[in-house]
Amino acid sequence: MAKAVGIQKHKLFKLGKKAAKKDERNLKFAAVLKAPVPLPAQYDFDMTHTGIPTPMFANDAFGCCVISGRAHQTLRFEDIEQGSVLMIGDSDVLKEYKKETGGPDTGLVVLDSLSEWRHDGWKVGKSTYTIQAYAEINRGNRNEVKRAIYADVGIGIGVSLPLDAQKQIQAGQKWDVTKGPGAKPGSWGGHYVYVSGYTPAGPVCITWGAKQQMTWAWFAKYCDEAYAVFDAKNTFKASVVSKAKITAFLKTVSEP
Repeated sequence: MAKAVGIQKHKLFKLGKKAAKKDERNLKFAAVLKAPVPLPAQYDFDMTHTGIPTPMFANDAFGCCVISGRAHQTLRFEDIEQGSVLMIGDSDVLKEYKKETGGPDTGLVVLDSLSEWRHDGWKVGKSTYTIQAYAEINRGNRNEVKRAIYADVGIGIGVSLPLDAQKQIQAGQKWDVTKGPGAKPGSWGGHYVYVSGYTPAGPVCITWGAKQQMTWAWFAKYCDEAYAVFDAKNTFKASVVSKAKITAFLKTVSEP
């Protein structure tokens, strides 16, 4: 089985997102939005839901970024539902990761993994956590990206990392567009992250155990897939997203 590009290039920052898979049948996020509501200049889920950790989730040893991102999303979904922090361990992440890869450390296709999450759920301890749907976000529409983040649906993005992103994160700098050979998309490899917020500068993701700011220009150049993820219990802001439209779409979906 082919491995994700750059999966083990760095001794600490492991990658693990395979090439973006396209499917025209995907639900489009714009199709389930309600009339626009005023958006704050900046927003972060973790500022209104304090005490949520940002673990590494084994992404310093394995190319499990797709499942690590899922774990960060699940923490926040369950914080809304339970009002407490769900205990997710590296073992939970790696068990699901290896189940989806078949065992080897090869990385994952984001769209295939989202489908497995929706159909089969994933186990954390003795409980299984599922989602009801996911929707493709128009990456070129900044306002749509911000609305998805503000709606608390959980937004996961795939990025085709340039080598310069490695230098920037090691130096504690934001991800910003550079010039030269190190700016080439994918020259480091593919990565998946959960995005918890945005500032006027750009989206803020959680990766490798910490928050990472990126600029809007960087997002536009290197993000090659973005999905809004809807929890099974409708934890999103009802003022932004239409539950009825999601339900109507799901009725048209053929189950495998």
